Amino acid sequence: MLSEITIRDFAIIEALQLRFQPGFNVLTGETGAGKSIIIDAVELLLGGRADSMYIRAGCETALVEGTFRLDGFLKETIRPLLAREALDDTQHEKILVISRELRSSERNVCRINGRIVSLALVREIGAALVDIHGQSEHLSLLRTREHVNLLDRYAGHSEQREQYASVVESLTQVRAELNELLRSKRDAARRGDLLNFQIVEITAASLTLGEDETLLGERTRLANAEKLAALADDVLNATVEGLPTDGEAQLAATDLLGSAVRALDKLAAIDPNLEAQRDHVQGLVEQLSDSARTVQDYRNSIEYNPQHLDEVEERLELIRNLKRKYGDTLEEVIAFGEQARNHLDQITHAEERIETLRLREDELLHEIGRQGTAMSVVRTTAGEQLAIGVEAELSDLRMDGARFAVDVRWRADEAQGAYTSEGCRVAFDSSGIDRVEFLVAPNPGEGLKPLVKIASGGETARLMLAMKGVLARADRTPALIFDEIDQGIGGRVGAVVGRKLWGLTGSHQVLCITHLPQLAGYGDVHFKVVKSVDGDRTRTNVVQLEHDERIAELAQMLGAESETGLQSAGEIMDSVNKEKHAFNVVTYDTVPTNR
Repeated sequence: MLSEITIRDFAIIEALQLRFQPGFNVLTGETGAGKSIIIDAVELLLGGRADSMYIRAGCETALVEGTFRLDGFLKETIRPLLAREALDDTQHEKILVISRELRSSERNVCRINGRIVSLALVREIGAALVDIHGQSEHLSLLRTREHVNLLDRYAGHSEQREQYASVVESLTQVRAELNELLRSKRDAARRGDLLNFQIVEITAASLTLGEDETLLGERTRLANAEKLAALADDVLNATVEGLPTDGEAQLAATDLLGSAVRALDKLAAIDPNLEAQRDHVQGLVEQLSDSARTVQDYRNSIEYNPQHLDEVEERLELIRNLKRKYGDTLEEVIAFGEQARNHLDQITHAEERIETLRLREDELLHEIGRQGTAMSVVRTTAGEQLAIGVEAELSDLRMDGARFAVDVRWRADEAQGAYTSEGCRVAFDSSGIDRVEFLVAPNPGEGLKPLVKIASGGETARLMLAMKGVLARADRTPALIFDEIDQGIGGRVGAVVGRKLWGLTGSHQVLCITHLPQLAGYGDVHFKVVKSVDGDRTRTNVVQLEHDERIAELAQMLGAESETGLQSAGEIMDSVNKEKHAFNVVTYDTVPTNR
């Protein structure tokens, strides 16, 4: 429900804040007062076309902000959209605020709950909030793709449609996999040869994790064998060999330490305090001897083998080539080989999978045809009932002889369609196999034509009202706005229109701009739009009328502000109030129902 709208510097509106109520809200006022400008502001708020001409003269910006109350179905519809965009506010989960700011020098800005959003999102959410009958794209009845949804909600077979949609989703998945396999099949031989080559190349290398690091170390040792041997000899000469250096005999480190141990042993015999030092040096001798043995073993392992070095280089080059083709590390190269093997296996068994998927596709197409045909029967019956109801409503609205029909037809699709019991194949989507469209013939003798092609005007307004009345249970758009629905109709029909608009408030909030007092009298809340001139500026204001003010406004709309006019206006109000009271009593005494 639209609970409040704020408009600032929009056309001739300087500043306006309106609080709408549940039920039937009517707006009246003289021609040119700015009633339709308010509807223009709502259209803009819901994603309508922006034009800098809307900005009030002398201002840089214009603002329209609407507050909507989310209850029941509307909450279930809007909250997932908000959650998808991370706009959900759990602290204000029943309130939605949409604002749109027009700027003369920049792009306009859209906000939802204070966050800047795209115009596309505003339009998506706005379509679920309000239906505007007028120069609007928000009228769901004029969107042919919505006709099947309205008919299905009227028919009340949502569970059957959900089951059908799940079958279509299964088919979509099957066809996606099948198409991928068929595309792969076209170049399967070439890709299979490539995969087989890759697998053989990686497998033949017999790679092991960490092998490249080991080979790099081995290559370093082989390439530096002579230098490593010489350095090891230097270590051994200094520690145990004691070979002459520069022609002079040198004592080895172990000999020198052995002499030190013997001297300390003699010192400790005299002074026991030196026993610890003797033991320490003795330990150094043993450690040095161990190190010398390790170096000796290392020296013995060193070999100068150019042939083995070449083998190591070749192995490293092989690994480098594999890394260049299949990954930066050996782990990645090995993983690539496993993936290639799995992919080759899929190609090898693709024909079997394709045949399985084709059989499954055929089963699903027959099931879609079966369930779709069953839904089509329900829709045809519901369409006939809907037509009867709409034509009865049109008769009440002084459109005797007008015809309405629901066209439910199939479209052939021999290549991809679902199979029907008649042996033909028909096109389908997630809604069914039917193409549903509402048709009307406003005047006797005219042929039925698509509703979306009927010219706008009072005739169309009554068609819309008749359909809204019948589809009120099915149409879940919470707020309905009718802009001058009384165009081209008289006072007697105006009373009927008012009664029917008020009747919609059992399931909708209704806002209506009208010039007919007979219609305005049915309003639960009555706003008067007033235009004033202050200096050289024109301003629009809106006031909510109470009982006596309403009678005065109705009298003015009757064109008779005399005592007689006031009496006639009072009679309109009394008649409407009695009718409403009688309806409420009957409803209360029986069972709750939509008006």
